[in-house]
Amino acid sequence: MFGLGLPELVVILVIVVVLFGASRLPQIGEGLGKGIKNFRKAVKEGEEKEEKKEVEK
Repeated sequence: MFGLGLPELVVILVIVVVLFGASRLPQIGEGLGKGIKNFRKAVKEGEEKEEKKEVEK
């Protein structure tokens, strides 16, 4: 995973907590989760449209 080990991930987590505060972490996580879900949905819809176009040809 991009050459990141456990120590690097811990440092990144500490920086995020310092910048945003512990109370905002659930909101940030929720926003990231929704963003990833929407991205996957859009990719899936795009693939379905491409498959439909190939079938119609």
